[in-house]
Amino acid sequence: MPQAIRFHETGGPEVLRLENVEVADPGPGQARVRHSFIAVNFIDIYFRTGRYPLALPDGLGSDAVGVVEAVGPGVTEVKAGDRVGYLTGPQGAYSQVRVMPAAVLIPLPEGLPDRTAATLMMKGMTAQYLFRQVRPLQAGETILYHAAAGGVGLIACQWARALGVTMIGTVSTDEKAALARAAGCAHVIVTARENTVERVREITGGRGVPVVYDSVGKDTLMDSLDCLQPRGTLVSNGTSSGSVVIDSQLLAAKGSLWMTRPAMAHYIQPRAHMLEMARELFDHVLAGRIVSEPQRSFALADAAQAHRALESRQTAGSTVLVP
Repeated sequence: MPQAIRFHETGGPEVLRLENVEVADPGPGQARVRHSFIAVNFIDIYFRTGRYPLALPDGLGSDAVGVVEAVGPGVTEVKAGDRVGYLTGPQGAYSQVRVMPAAVLIPLPEGLPDRTAATLMMKGMTAQYLFRQVRPLQAGETILYHAAAGGVGLIACQWARALGVTMIGTVSTDEKAALARAAGCAHVIVTARENTVERVREITGGRGVPVVYDSVGKDTLMDSLDCLQPRGTLVSNGTSSGSVVIDSQLLAAKGSLWMTRPAMAHYIQPRAHMLEMARELFDHVLAGRIVSEPQRSFALADAAQAHRALESRQTAGSTVLVP
């Protein structure tokens, strides 16, 4: 019988259980996918702890890659035998096999290994919509990106370089700084011993940057605002340190700043647009402009251990589960 990670109550990693599950045949508009690799994302912790509520018991995980085993009536998007990935749909990617809406499945091109693709579905597509849609970047710009050695961050370093953008990245350790530099981050700030605002002003000749991408949230909010040029944009794309609460008067006082809190769901519709986003990402990877491989792998049964590593900031880059 197939197995999946389930949780019956919110809490720490210990609430995650490996259970036997029934997997039905796909119905109309559905496909059954057997996973080869499953991505672990920080948002999974939000669901596990109840920050993002679910009706429990439920599964966990939003993106994975694998092969289509069967399709239901009326499915034209994919066929049995197709290699696919996904980054949206119901929770439950932490599983060996599951039934999914066929419309959310993205065919994987030849030459793109499953192991690589597992690091790209949510993380690579996040870099795409941040840099190409939320606040489109232009060659010659200088930006600030927090958590530059994270799963999205290492892809963002390379994408910025491909666009001709100078990226200033923040990291917590010298080891992570080395990873960010190797990925193309032009300037790396180690926050444990450097002042972010002072370094950004020094790098930019006092001007600041036109945009900050901040997935950290509460702990970096004021630094992010203080690094912006007048009429600059704060893209708050995560809250790993806590939620962001801001008075609009502060945005005016600091230079008529803009702030947005984007969500992937609003940037991947319709399906044709999602596929075009994926095509752009895959083209960069196949051309060698973006290289992405898991930094750490855990067995599906060890999902709790993967969460502990992620929460304790022991990880850099992407983490995957292997069913």
